Amino acid sequence: MKWIQPLQTAIQYIEDHLLEDMTIEQIAAETNLSLFHFQRTFSLLADVTIAEYIRRRRLILAAYELLQSDGKIIDLAFKYGYDTPESFSKAFRRQHGFPLVKPVEIRFQSRRITAWLFSLA
Repeated sequence: MKWIQPLQTAIQYIEDHLLEDMTIEQIAAETNLSLFHFQRTFSLLADVTIAEYIRRRRLILAAYELLQSDGKIIDLAFKYGYDTPESFSKAFRRQHGFPLVKPVEIRFQSRRITAWLFSLA
C-alpha cells in the first residue's frame, strides 16, 4: 500500500502538467522516490512505462479535441508534443486503432471514435 500514494501523486502531477514539457526526473521528485524506484514502481503498478503513459494520455486528449474542434492537425501535433503532423498522425493511428485513416478523417467517423473513447472511461 505504501506504493499507491506515490503513484497517485505522479499521476496527478502528470495530469496537471500534461501539455507542458516534463521529465521523468521531475515527476519522480514529486513522489519523493529515487528515479530508479519511481520508474520501477510505476511500471509494475501501471503495467506501462511512464513515458508510454504520458504519450497515451496526450493522444487521448488529442482525440477528444479532434472531435470537438475544427483545428488544424499541425496545431494539434505541436500542442501535444509532436514535431511534425506526420509523426502525430502515425502515433495517433497506432494508438487509436485506425491504421489506414488520417486523424483529419476521424472527424467524419466521429461515431466510431466517440464510442471507443467512452469505452475507455
